[in-house]
Amino acid sequence: MFWEKDKECMGREELEQLQLERLQSVLYRVGTHVPFYRQKFNELKVNYDSFTSLDDLRSLPFTMKQDLRDNYPYGLFAVPLREVVRLHSSSGTTGNATVVGYTKNDINTWSNLVARILCCAGLTEDDVIQIAFGYGLFTGGFGLHYGAERLGASVIPISAGNTKRQIQIMQDFKTTALVCTPSYALKMADEMMDMGINPAGLSLKFGLFGAEPWSEAMRREISDRLGLKATDNYGLSEVMGPGVAGECTECNGLHVNEDHFLVEILDPQTLEPMPPGEIGEMVITTLTKEAFPLIRYRTRDLTRFLPGDCPCGRTSRRIERILGRSDDMLIIKGVNVFPTQVESVLFDIDGTEPHYRIIVERENNVDRATVLVEVNETTFFHEMKKQRALINEIKRRLTSEIGVGFEVKFVEERTLERFEGKAQRVIDKRKL
Repeated sequence: MFWEKDKECMGREELEQLQLERLQSVLYRVGTHVPFYRQKFNELKVNYDSFTSLDDLRSLPFTMKQDLRDNYPYGLFAVPLREVVRLHSSSGTTGNATVVGYTKNDINTWSNLVARILCCAGLTEDDVIQIAFGYGLFTGGFGLHYGAERLGASVIPISAGNTKRQIQIMQDFKTTALVCTPSYALKMADEMMDMGINPAGLSLKFGLFGAEPWSEAMRREISDRLGLKATDNYGLSEVMGPGVAGECTECNGLHVNEDHFLVEILDPQTLEPMPPGEIGEMVITTLTKEAFPLIRYRTRDLTRFLPGDCPCGRTSRRIERILGRSDDMLIIKGVNVFPTQVESVLFDIDGTEPHYRIIVERENNVDRATVLVEVNETTFFHEMKKQRALINEIKRRLTSEIGVGFEVKFVEERTLERFEGKAQRVIDKRKL
């Protein structure tokens, strides 16, 4: 067990006092050691020494991903490089990479918080955890690895890819918990079927999935096909990596590690706080990071705070699973559309497979969205009348539940690309 009950079950008043003290400390650190923040504070005339309430947070500047790129590689570090023991970064495919650093204390904190998430999801020191995230500069693999070791579990650091070997290791090493993206879990399920392996004969009990948005329907599909309890967890490289939030076994929202992260849910356009329960963009302020603290970092991830207490006893606020990203949201004929909405509809329709692609085009100034849907062999070779009836049913459901019309095309099983990392569900061909 790694349940830090004194921290995870803290009263709200005590927690907010701790958050305020830690916020005051991190503001002093960045104000004195990070020129970027010092300049921002001066421009806004922010006197962080006078902060007496968490409400004062709204007077602070936002940090954007572009700010991280503009200060590449070490411009936002709050400690000398000699105190940094680990460096991670993004791929930098759209410009400079975003580089993050960790001190020894940061690594310890990271390990503890991921261990919390694993414990929260039901894992113990008796588990054998197979980590199928990449181990390079991406934070996912190392973050889950450290947390699993801190939990006391046995770790298989297999990394991503080579699906047949993943399954062989799973059989031979008696893996009890799988860590990867949800789309890769489905790829493993497909591969097992091809290999003639019944997942019921494995030792799998738990699946911890993250790094991409996924729907409740996809959770059910993974749970049914792999015979495990699937839970969601959240993190992002710029803030720390995995360990920011995670589901408990109740599966009713992700508990935020609020003693380390101050979370706001804001309107992406006005940047004003959203009413309780309303969906908005998550903005995170790190409270304990030494090497790379961030103030009001705009994650672009869309979620909402969930009301009520959790039966597990943890008192931290819970967020709904990530709906999508504000900058990945599709606007089709004026309607906001997220791939997870399409996914939820498709998973509820018999005959379709859990793999799809959305293609958006513009013809004569009118948006046209097409969903390519994999269907099983029986459905694909149905007579045309039955195929048309199923296509019409999918189109009706998409229009009813999302509010915009889609064209639907069937493709054979295994014809859409599979992903070992984050799935690419959308191809937007419009020149907007």
